[in-house]
Amino acid sequence: MAVAMASLGCNFGFCKNLNGIEKQPYFRGAPFMRSFGLDPVQEFSCITFKRSLSSSVSPFMPKASSAAALEDGSSEENDEIPTPVVIIDQDSDPNATIVEITFGDRLGTLLDTMNALKNLGLNVVKGNVYLDSSGKHNKFAITKASTGRKVDDPELLEAIRLTIINNLLEYHPESSAQLAMGAAFGAIPPSQKVDVDIATHIHIYDDGPEQSLLYVETADRPGLLVDLVKIITYINIAVKSGEFDTEGLLAKGKFHVSYNGKAIIRPLQQVLANSLRYFLRRPTTEEASF
Repeated sequence: MAVAMASLGCNFGFCKNLNGIEKQPYFRGAPFMRSFGLDPVQEFSCITFKRSLSSSVSPFMPKASSAAALEDGSSEENDEIPTPVVIIDQDSDPNATIVEITFGDRLGTLLDTMNALKNLGLNVVKGNVYLDSSGKHNKFAITKASTGRKVDDPELLEAIRLTIINNLLEYHPESSAQLAMGAAFGAIPPSQKVDVDIATHIHIYDDGPEQSLLYVETADRPGLLVDLVKIITYINIAVKSGEFDTEGLLAKGKFHVSYNGKAIIRPLQQVLANSLRYFLRRPTTEEASF
């Protein structure tokens, strides 16, 4: 998981008026934000969420296939199923979103995954493969076809993540035993469930005078990336850049955040941490409960 947090050419700039978001259809009209780093109190024409602070992005929900064929047409049987890892990296390249997929040494060329991403209006501009002790890493850079720039919309970033997981479930059905979404959409449900109270860890560190580093680890679920951004920006904290990793049943996010262009002071850090803990441990919280 990449640690470096580079300055991006575009920013998570998000909506403050969350009530209006809930009432609009998905992927409609203007983007959820223009770029990472806009003041979160600015209002934009926003993209919908199905319910307040809960999982969404239903058009991209994984649907597992019963076929056992791998994406490159081969098949492989192993007693030990590796942990799938999907990394969405907004930090290491200022001009593109970097995606990395690992599933032991079982992945092929991922041509179907690349085609599925193109169907989201994206271009795969470059890619490479490398091997290490954890397996074969497929890493490629993607940009929006309409602008040639990196993806800066959290809804679209979540759609990318779910599309990749969908293809893992389809072409590698055995991966569903290692993925949280395999419980509902996979051929083999996970043998264990993650206790969200135990799995949730939140840390905030100073990262210079102009930003802080927020680290979140919790049980994975569909729409989680969007939910995190909503929770953070609800209290007027801006998300400047970040990385979001899916590691088996867990999700791990690192975000550079700021308040009015400055690092977050200690009292506000506590408010942010408490808000995240509250909502992450209650994923079905409705708007009426505020």
